[in-house]
Amino acid sequence: MFSFLKPAPFVDRLPPDQIDREYRRLRLRVFAGIFLGYAAYYLVRKNFSLAMPDILKEYPQYSKAQLGTAMTGLSIAYGFSKFLMGSISDRSNPRYFLPLGLLLACSVLFVFGFVKEIYLSLTLMIVLQTLNGWFNGMGWAPCGKTMVHWFSTKERGRAVSVWNVAHNVGGAMVATIALAGVMLFGDWGAKFYFNAMVSTVIAVIAFWLMRDTPQSCGLPPIEEYKNDYPPNYSAAHERTFTFREIFLEHVLCNRLLWFIAIANAFVYVVRYGVVDWVPTYLQTAKHFSFQQSSTAWALFEWAAVPGTILCGWMSDKVFKSRRAPATILFMVPTLMGLIVYGLNRNGPLWIDLAALFTIGFFIYGPIMLIGLQALDMVPKKAAGTAAGFTGFFGYVFGSAFAGTGVGWIAETWDWSGVIIAMCACSVLTMVFSAFTLGHRAESSGNAS
Repeated sequence: MFSFLKPAPFVDRLPPDQIDREYRRLRLRVFAGIFLGYAAYYLVRKNFSLAMPDILKEYPQYSKAQLGTAMTGLSIAYGFSKFLMGSISDRSNPRYFLPLGLLLACSVLFVFGFVKEIYLSLTLMIVLQTLNGWFNGMGWAPCGKTMVHWFSTKERGRAVSVWNVAHNVGGAMVATIALAGVMLFGDWGAKFYFNAMVSTVIAVIAFWLMRDTPQSCGLPPIEEYKNDYPPNYSAAHERTFTFREIFLEHVLCNRLLWFIAIANAFVYVVRYGVVDWVPTYLQTAKHFSFQQSSTAWALFEWAAVPGTILCGWMSDKVFKSRRAPATILFMVPTLMGLIVYGLNRNGPLWIDLAALFTIGFFIYGPIMLIGLQALDMVPKKAAGTAAGFTGFFGYVFGSAFAGTGVGWIAETWDWSGVIIAMCACSVLTMVFSAFTLGHRAESSGNAS
């Protein structure tokens, strides 16, 4: 039934004089495809949050806590999907897999936007949000698989860091596109269906741009093209693994992968513990306006763009493809930013903005590197599952706690308790990353 998802077959190799030109051209294409495609996933993920004020206004029988359950369903489903669908992605063609997940997520948003009767049932909203989370979980793994097939070990830190900016581009544009839709159609449901329309177009573009492996395009493996071989590389790395091999031989028994997965849970508490609560903290605890808190939120997201790219470059060039030192280095100023953010209880807005800029600049680098380190720790045919494994910990344990857990801490111990908890999570991120300091994405050849 889903035979079109199978990996594309290898084809005869192109003549030597065509390989370099074709490799360069296709690398740009597939990179553009996964960048645009993954940014579009963010356009159809957090739309329910944008529409919550409208839902509460038109359907006053619901409480914020009840609607929050639907958002929790999305986070948990996303975490499970990122892991389980990652293993399917490892045995699939990313050119089909990524657009398929995006189109399925868009279909859920079309229902949210056009079928207002669903808001009469909390159960239906939770089910649809859970489905949306599951389909959104199909986005990361095909991107990771594409990265490890088209970019070699020694250049991967820079490539992944630039690609990772798609998180922030999509996250920053979701509200802008939703606002444009509401202005065009005069309907708050456009926060769902207009974003879905835009993402549907992007899904088609991503499909047109993307390709499966270099070998399916008549090109040599990236290791051969860049003369950049992992020490244990063999021809077996180019075959598709069975599910048993992926899980039992390369993922679940990988002690270092467990360490960075736990680190990922803690760093996600910090990420979402800050960004998800910026409006509530600044407006209720410090009495700033919605416009001021929105400016702070946007500053946090856009600061991640240069910070993530710098972190990836440092992991490649300064630390010679060692990811843990860069992760720990970037978590230190993140911790300092959190302390300033927490201590500025009665201070001016500019200090909060500076603290949030600092946190945003430094926090996304470690998030990106943990995902990259997961790719480095396994053969490339198991890359999607490894990244999904760390993502599972990040969302099911980290992001979920950043919602209900942070809210409970704020009510029990006030916002000071929240800051202390996130500082502790920053330290624990460094501790568990330190267990992998001995790991480096090594190569036995010299990258050209």
